[in-house]
Amino acid sequence: MQYLRTPDERFEDLPGWNFEPRYLHVDDGEGGRLRVHFVDEGRREAPVVLLLHGEPSWSYLYRHMIGPLVDAGLRVVAPDLVGFGRSDKPARREDYTYQRHVNWLGSVVAQLELVDVTMFCQDWGGLLGLRLVAETPQRFSGVVAANTFLPTGDEPTGPALEQWREYSQRVDVFPAGEIVQRGSQRPLGEAERAAYDAPFPEETFKAGARAFPMLVPARPDDPASEANRTAWRRLSDYRRPFLTLFGEEDPITRGADLVMQDRIPGAEGQPHRRIPAAGHFLQEDVPGELVDALREFVDAPSDG
Repeated sequence: MQYLRTPDERFEDLPGWNFEPRYLHVDDGEGGRLRVHFVDEGRREAPVVLLLHGEPSWSYLYRHMIGPLVDAGLRVVAPDLVGFGRSDKPARREDYTYQRHVNWLGSVVAQLELVDVTMFCQDWGGLLGLRLVAETPQRFSGVVAANTFLPTGDEPTGPALEQWREYSQRVDVFPAGEIVQRGSQRPLGEAERAAYDAPFPEETFKAGARAFPMLVPARPDDPASEANRTAWRRLSDYRRPFLTLFGEEDPITRGADLVMQDRIPGAEGQPHRRIPAAGHFLQEDVPGELVDALREFVDAPSDG
Protein backbone atom coordinates (compact mmCIF):
# COMPACT_ATOMS: atom_id res chain seq x y z
CA MET A 1 0.00 0.00 0.00
CA GLN A 2 1.37 3.39 -0.93
CA TYR A 3 1.00 6.11 1.66
CA LEU A 4 1.92 9.73 2.31
CA ARG A 5 3.45 11.13 5.49
CA THR A 6 2.91 14.77 6.42
CA PRO A 7 6.21 16.57 7.12
CA ASP A 8 6.82 17.28 10.81
CA GLU A 9 7.28 20.99 10.22
CA ARG A 10 3.59 21.27 9.34
CA PHE A 11 2.84 20.69 13.02
CA GLU A 12 5.20 23.26 14.51
CA ASP A 13 3.88 26.20 16.56
CA LEU A 14 0.22 25.24 16.38
CA PRO A 15 -1.85 27.28 18.86
CA GLY A 16 -2.65 25.39 22.05
CA TRP A 17 -0.73 22.30 20.95
CA ASN A 18 2.45 21.31 22.82
CA PHE A 19 1.97 17.59 23.39
CA GLU A 20 4.76 15.14 22.69
CA PRO A 21 4.12 13.08 19.54
CA ARG A 22 4.19 9.31 20.00
CA TYR A 23 3.97 6.61 17.34
CA LEU A 24 3.26 2.95 16.80
CA HIS A 25 2.68 0.85 13.68
CA VAL A 26 -0.31 -1.12 12.44
CA ASP A 27 -0.69 -3.71 9.71
CA ASP A 28 -1.96 -1.97 6.57
CA GLY A 29 -3.84 -5.10 5.45
CA GLU A 30 -1.58 -5.65 2.45
CA GLY A 31 1.60 -6.86 4.09
CA GLY A 32 2.99 -3.44 5.00
CA ARG A 33 2.86 -1.15 8.01
CA LEU A 34 1.38 2.28 8.67
CA ARG A 35 2.60 4.69 11.32
CA VAL A 36 -0.08 5.96 13.70
CA HIS A 37 0.35 9.03 15.87
CA PHE A 38 -1.15 9.36 19.32
CA VAL A 39 -1.06 11.63 22.34
CA ASP A 40 -0.52 9.88 25.69
CA GLU A 41 -0.50 12.20 28.70
CA GLY A 42 -0.80 11.58 32.43
CA ARG A 43 0.31 8.89 34.84
CA ARG A 44 0.47 5.39 33.31
CA GLU A 45 -1.43 3.93 36.27
CA ALA A 46 -4.21 6.54 36.19
CA PRO A 47 -7.72 5.77 34.84
CA VAL A 48 -7.63 5.93 31.04
CA VAL A 49 -9.77 8.22 28.92
CA LEU A 50 -9.61 7.45 25.19
CA LEU A 51 -10.52 10.44 23.01
CA LEU A 52 -11.56 9.58 19.45
CA HIS A 53 -11.93 12.23 16.76
CA GLY A 54 -13.78 12.05 13.48
CA GLU A 55 -13.92 13.70 10.06
CA PRO A 56 -11.95 15.76 8.94
CA SER A 57 -10.25 16.60 12.24
CA TRP A 58 -7.43 15.05 14.27
CA SER A 59 -6.41 14.91 17.93
CA TYR A 60 -5.91 18.69 17.82
CA LEU A 61 -9.68 18.80 18.32
CA TYR A 62 -9.08 17.81 21.97
CA ARG A 63 -6.39 20.39 22.76
CA HIS A 64 -8.64 22.23 25.25
CA MET A 65 -9.57 19.01 27.05
CA ILE A 66 -6.35 17.01 27.34
CA GLY A 67 -4.60 19.21 29.92
CA PRO A 68 -7.61 19.64 32.26
CA LEU A 69 -8.32 15.91 32.15
CA VAL A 70 -4.71 15.14 33.07
CA ASP A 71 -4.91 17.73 35.86
CA ALA A 72 -7.97 15.83 37.12
CA GLY A 73 -5.80 12.75 37.61
CA LEU A 74 -6.61 10.91 34.38
CA ARG A 75 -4.44 9.39 31.69
CA VAL A 76 -5.48 10.69 28.28
CA VAL A 77 -4.86 8.81 25.04
CA ALA A 78 -5.86 10.54 21.80
CA PRO A 79 -4.87 8.81 18.54
CA ASP A 80 -5.01 10.23 15.04
CA LEU A 81 -7.00 7.92 12.80
CA VAL A 82 -5.16 6.58 9.77
CA GLY A 83 -5.43 9.21 7.06
CA PHE A 84 -5.59 12.10 9.51
CA GLY A 85 -3.34 14.25 11.68
CA ARG A 86 0.22 13.01 12.01
CA SER A 87 -0.74 9.44 11.10
CA ASP A 88 0.19 7.99 7.71
CA LYS A 89 -2.22 8.58 4.85
CA PRO A 90 -2.84 5.80 2.32
CA ALA A 91 -2.79 7.40 -1.12
CA ARG A 92 -5.92 5.91 -2.73
CA ARG A 93 -9.52 6.29 -1.58
CA GLU A 94 -9.96 2.57 -2.22
CA ASP A 95 -7.37 1.87 0.48
CA TYR A 96 -9.87 3.02 3.11
CA THR A 97 -12.65 0.72 4.23
CA TYR A 98 -14.80 0.74 7.35
CA GLN A 99 -13.38 -2.62 8.45
CA ARG A 100 -9.78 -1.53 7.93
CA HIS A 101 -10.39 1.52 10.11
CA VAL A 102 -11.86 -0.69 12.83
CA ASN A 103 -8.84 -3.00 12.57
CA TRP A 104 -6.34 -0.14 12.66
CA LEU A 105 -7.93 1.50 15.70
CA GLY A 106 -8.32 -1.85 17.44
CA SER A 107 -4.63 -2.52 16.91
CA VAL A 108 -3.74 0.79 18.55
CA VAL A 109 -5.83 0.01 21.63
CA ALA A 110 -4.42 -3.52 21.84
CA GLN A 111 -0.79 -2.46 21.42
CA LEU A 112 -1.17 0.15 24.16
CA GLU A 113 -2.73 -2.57 26.35
CA LEU A 114 -5.52 -0.24 27.39
CA VAL A 115 -8.00 -1.64 29.91
CA ASP A 116 -10.74 -0.14 32.10
CA VAL A 117 -11.06 2.54 29.44
CA THR A 118 -13.58 5.36 29.40
CA MET A 119 -14.11 6.18 25.74
CA PHE A 120 -15.21 9.60 24.52
CA CYS A 121 -16.14 9.39 20.85
CA GLN A 122 -17.44 11.94 18.36
CA ASP A 123 -18.40 11.69 14.68
CA TRP A 124 -16.43 8.81 13.04
CA GLY A 125 -14.77 8.25 16.41
CA GLY A 126 -18.09 6.71 17.41
CA LEU A 127 -18.68 4.79 14.20
CA LEU A 128 -15.37 3.07 14.92
CA GLY A 129 -15.26 3.21 18.71
CA LEU A 130 -18.70 1.72 19.23
CA ARG A 131 -17.64 -1.23 17.08
CA LEU A 132 -14.66 -1.75 19.39
CA VAL A 133 -16.89 -1.58 22.46
CA ALA A 134 -19.19 -4.19 20.92
CA GLU A 135 -16.31 -6.47 19.92
CA THR A 136 -14.09 -6.05 23.01
CA PRO A 137 -16.44 -4.90 25.79
CA GLN A 138 -14.04 -6.14 28.47
CA ARG A 139 -11.68 -3.24 27.69
CA PHE A 140 -14.22 -0.49 28.31
CA SER A 141 -15.54 0.61 31.68
CA GLY A 142 -17.82 3.22 30.14
CA VAL A 143 -18.66 5.21 27.03
CA VAL A 144 -19.47 8.85 26.38
CA ALA A 145 -20.99 9.23 22.90
CA ALA A 146 -21.01 12.80 21.56
CA ASN A 147 -22.58 13.70 18.21
CA THR A 148 -22.13 10.23 16.78
CA PHE A 149 -24.07 7.13 15.82
CA LEU A 150 -23.71 3.58 14.50
CA PRO A 151 -25.60 3.34 11.20
CA THR A 152 -26.56 0.10 9.50
CA GLY A 153 -28.14 1.50 6.33
CA ASP A 154 -31.52 0.08 7.31
CA GLU A 155 -32.97 3.55 7.91
CA PRO A 156 -32.94 6.42 5.39
CA THR A 157 -30.11 8.90 5.79
CA GLY A 158 -31.13 12.45 6.62
CA PRO A 159 -30.75 15.38 4.23
CA ALA A 160 -27.83 16.87 6.17
CA LEU A 161 -25.77 13.71 5.69
CA GLU A 162 -26.71 13.43 2.04
CA GLN A 163 -25.67 17.04 1.42
CA TRP A 164 -22.38 16.42 3.20
CA ARG A 165 -21.67 13.32 1.13
CA GLU A 166 -22.37 15.17 -2.12
CA TYR A 167 -20.23 18.15 -1.09
CA SER A 168 -17.30 15.99 -0.03
CA GLN A 169 -17.10 14.37 -3.45
CA ARG A 170 -17.59 17.38 -5.72
CA VAL A 171 -15.64 20.18 -4.01
CA ASP A 172 -12.34 20.84 -5.79
CA VAL A 173 -10.39 21.74 -2.65
CA PHE A 174 -11.45 19.91 0.51
CA PRO A 175 -11.13 22.66 3.16
CA ALA A 176 -10.65 20.89 6.49
CA GLY A 177 -10.29 24.02 8.61
CA GLU A 178 -13.32 25.64 7.01
CA ILE A 179 -15.38 22.48 7.53
CA VAL A 180 -14.53 22.40 11.24
CA GLN A 181 -15.48 26.07 11.47
CA ARG A 182 -18.83 25.44 9.78
CA GLY A 183 -19.55 22.69 12.30
CA SER A 184 -18.64 24.85 15.30
CA GLN A 185 -20.61 27.62 16.96
CA ARG A 186 -17.49 29.37 18.30
CA PRO A 187 -15.52 31.47 15.81
CA LEU A 188 -12.11 29.87 15.33
CA GLY A 189 -9.01 31.98 14.85
CA GLU A 190 -7.16 31.89 11.57
CA ALA A 191 -4.29 29.92 13.14
CA GLU A 192 -6.74 27.38 14.60
CA ARG A 193 -8.36 26.81 11.23
CA ALA A 194 -4.91 26.45 9.70
CA ALA A 195 -4.06 23.80 12.30
CA TYR A 196 -6.85 21.63 10.90
CA ASP A 197 -5.39 22.10 7.43
CA ALA A 198 -1.86 21.29 8.63
CA PRO A 199 -2.07 17.50 8.05
CA PHE A 200 -2.97 18.05 4.39
CA PRO A 201 -0.28 20.00 2.51
CA GLU A 202 -1.84 18.99 -0.82
CA GLU A 203 -5.10 17.50 -2.07
CA THR A 204 -3.32 14.17 -2.56
CA PHE A 205 -3.14 13.83 1.24
CA LYS A 206 -6.95 13.97 1.57
CA ALA A 207 -7.97 10.59 0.19
CA GLY A 208 -9.10 9.45 3.65
CA ALA A 209 -10.99 12.66 4.32
CA ARG A 210 -12.89 12.29 1.06
CA ALA A 211 -13.45 8.56 1.56
CA PHE A 212 -15.00 8.76 5.03
CA PRO A 213 -18.39 10.26 4.04
CA MET A 214 -18.94 7.52 1.48
CA LEU A 215 -18.10 4.77 4.00
CA VAL A 216 -21.11 5.63 6.18
CA PRO A 217 -23.58 2.77 5.58
CA ALA A 218 -26.44 4.32 3.62
CA ARG A 219 -28.17 1.17 2.33
CA PRO A 220 -28.96 -2.23 3.87
CA ASP A 221 -26.43 -4.07 1.69
CA ASP A 222 -23.51 -1.76 2.47
CA PRO A 223 -20.28 -3.70 3.14
CA ALA A 224 -20.33 -2.58 6.78
CA SER A 225 -24.04 -3.06 7.44
CA GLU A 226 -24.02 -6.60 8.78
CA ALA A 227 -21.03 -5.97 11.07
CA ASN A 228 -22.80 -2.92 12.48
CA ARG A 229 -26.01 -4.89 13.01
CA THR A 230 -23.98 -7.45 14.95
CA ALA A 231 -22.48 -4.61 16.97
CA TRP A 232 -25.94 -3.32 17.83
CA ARG A 233 -27.00 -6.78 19.04
CA ARG A 234 -24.01 -6.82 21.36
CA LEU A 235 -24.54 -3.23 22.50
CA SER A 236 -28.10 -4.18 23.45
CA ASP A 237 -26.46 -6.18 26.26
CA TYR A 238 -23.91 -3.52 27.24
CA ARG A 239 -24.71 -2.57 30.82
CA ARG A 240 -21.71 -0.52 31.79
CA PRO A 241 -22.32 3.25 32.00
CA PHE A 242 -23.16 4.82 28.65
CA LEU A 243 -23.69 8.59 28.45
CA THR A 244 -24.77 10.75 25.51
CA LEU A 245 -23.69 14.39 25.22
CA PHE A 246 -25.00 15.98 22.04
CA GLY A 247 -24.87 19.52 20.69
CA GLU A 248 -28.25 21.09 20.15
CA GLU A 249 -26.96 22.78 17.01
CA ASP A 250 -25.72 19.62 15.26
CA PRO A 251 -27.99 18.67 12.35
CA ILE A 252 -25.93 15.64 11.31
CA THR A 253 -26.55 13.38 14.32
CA ARG A 254 -29.76 14.87 15.71
CA GLY A 255 -31.91 12.16 17.30
CA ALA A 256 -29.20 9.50 17.41
CA ASP A 257 -28.79 10.11 21.14
CA LEU A 258 -32.36 8.98 21.77
CA VAL A 259 -31.79 5.78 19.81
CA MET A 260 -28.74 4.89 21.89
CA GLN A 261 -30.50 5.77 25.13
CA ASP A 262 -33.35 3.47 24.17
CA ARG A 263 -31.30 0.52 22.93
CA ILE A 264 -28.25 0.38 25.21
CA PRO A 265 -29.02 -0.76 28.80
CA GLY A 266 -26.06 1.09 30.27
CA ALA A 267 -27.65 4.38 29.22
CA GLU A 268 -30.46 4.01 31.75
CA GLY A 269 -30.30 6.56 34.53
CA GLN A 270 -27.36 8.49 33.08
CA PRO A 271 -27.41 12.33 33.02
CA HIS A 272 -27.75 12.63 29.25
CA ARG A 273 -27.58 16.14 27.87
CA ARG A 274 -28.18 18.17 24.78
CA ILE A 275 -25.89 21.13 25.18
CA PRO A 276 -27.09 24.56 24.02
CA ALA A 277 -24.83 26.58 21.72
CA ALA A 278 -22.85 23.44 20.79
CA GLY A 279 -22.48 22.36 17.19
CA HIS A 280 -21.12 19.22 15.58
CA PHE A 281 -17.58 19.89 16.82
CA LEU A 282 -18.69 20.45 20.38
CA GLN A 283 -15.10 20.01 21.59
CA GLU A 284 -14.48 23.45 20.08
CA ASP A 285 -17.63 24.99 21.52
CA VAL A 286 -17.94 23.65 25.07
CA PRO A 287 -14.69 21.88 26.06
CA GLY A 288 -15.02 22.87 29.72
CA GLU A 289 -18.49 21.34 29.99
CA LEU A 290 -17.25 18.15 28.37
CA VAL A 291 -14.30 17.94 30.78
CA ASP A 292 -16.60 18.40 33.77
CA ALA A 293 -19.01 15.76 32.46
CA LEU A 294 -16.16 13.31 31.85
CA ARG A 295 -14.70 13.85 35.32
CA GLU A 296 -18.07 13.19 36.93
CA PHE A 297 -18.67 10.19 34.68
CA VAL A 298 -15.34 8.57 35.55
CA ASP A 299 -15.85 9.21 39.26
CA ALA A 300 -19.45 7.95 39.32
CA PRO A 301 -20.04 4.56 40.92
CA SER A 302 -20.74 1.74 38.50
CA ASP A 303 -22.89 -1.36 38.91
CA GLY A 304 -20.54 -3.11 36.43
